Amino acid sequence: MRKLFIVGVLIPFWSLAQDIKAYQNYDFVAGDKIIFADDFSDSQDGEFGLHWKLNGGQAVVNKMGDEKVFFITKYYTILSPRMKTSTYLPSEFTIEFDTWLDEAYDSNNGIMVLFKNGEDVPVRITTNHSYVTCEFPEGRLNGEFPEAISSERYHNKWHHYAIAYKNNQMKIYCDQYRVLVVPDLTFKAASISIGGDASDGKQMIFKNFKLSSGGDMNLIGKAFTDGKYISHGIRFDVNKATIKPESMGEINAIVKILKDNVALKFEIGGHTDSDGDDASNMKLSQARADAVKSQLITLGIDASRLKAKGYGETKPMGDNTTFEGKANNRRVEFAKM
Repeated sequence: MRKLFIVGVLIPFWSLAQDIKAYQNYDFVAGDKIIFADDFSDSQDGEFGLHWKLNGGQAVVNKMGDEKVFFITKYYTILSPRMKTSTYLPSEFTIEFDTWLDEAYDSNNGIMVLFKNGEDVPVRITTNHSYVTCEFPEGRLNGEFPEAISSERYHNKWHHYAIAYKNNQMKIYCDQYRVLVVPDLTFKAASISIGGDASDGKQMIFKNFKLSSGGDMNLIGKAFTDGKYISHGIRFDVNKATIKPESMGEINAIVKILKDNVALKFEIGGHTDSDGDDASNMKLSQARADAVKSQLITLGIDASRLKAKGYGETKPMGDNTTFEGKANNRRVEFAKM
């Protein structure tokens, strides 16, 4: 597959990261075990994504700034994660991804998330430049975006989507906003796919896709009480210690627990996968642990209750030869002192 070259359109190839303060009321918490994750780092530039199946249309991995991203380039494109089994979607799950929609789309839709049982699609989530839609057997609900990210403010920027499903309720977030709640959504699905209807020269893009099982603030509280909490929802810029704004849902939950339990003291442990050299990974993990500690202090937690330590790649919890294992190894742990 050829590399994709965009001609005649000037796109600023950098992520317009939102101020982390804008996420102060964000309450999304990612699942505690990663089932599938792909940042396309091991896919070849100009080729199809290594960890995906093409069920229709066309798509290609290309670099955008310092990152590799997945361009959907044709109508009726359907992409499915490569999994060892065709039935892998748990009863409770979270999904996250970042997406970019070209301004030439105007009112056209963006990325779709399809929940599937074989060829049947009981639930379909469609993104747009001003709302998100959830279609299900009993009907259809739209969640309109606030003015801050709607319409012309939406295009040609990265937006972070998060989906949480638990106890027959689905919550959908765009950036720091909860834009739609479907309170009574009972459905069975075995797998997921990503869809898009891209016209030539008007590509839609996504990156940093993650599917996890679980996702619940109450589970964080129980883990802290038991003495150890493992976070996969606190995320950082690639090879940096800069906390991504969408991490704030989990950080906000941790702050509440620490404020409600003033006697608790924790070591914040930073962990990496085995990519890169040992010394660099150790340095990076320490910087990330320090960054989380600093953020907690900023939000009102006394520094005397926190210790930060980097472990690099020395304590893997997954297989560093698989991309799922590496994703689970990249984590932040809170251990009671």
